[in-house]
Amino acid sequence: MNLDQLTQRLHAIRDRNDWRQFHSPKNLAMAASVEMAELVEIFQWLTEDQSRQLPADKLAHAGQEVGDIVLYLLLLCSELGLDLDQVVSSKLADSERRFCS
Repeated sequence: MNLDQLTQRLHAIRDRNDWRQFHSPKNLAMAASVEMAELVEIFQWLTEDQSRQLPADKLAHAGQEVGDIVLYLLLLCSELGLDLDQVVSSKLADSERRFCS
């Protein structure tokens, strides 16, 4: 997955639909949160085992919500001038230092 290409494709969709006016960091963070809530809703009231063995339709739905979340985070990083690859790599390295020593 090339994040730069994905971001360019997202920007093309955004620009084609004149959505940039709505893509403030605040709005994008809120939109990502809403999509996360939609993902959580799929798992609501399931047992641990059920959550690990979703039926095909629920698994596909979960994938769609994960995709929505990632795309909003890409747009948010773009608006804030953050490099998602660098941010994630830095956070992972921090977790390795904290939890793998």
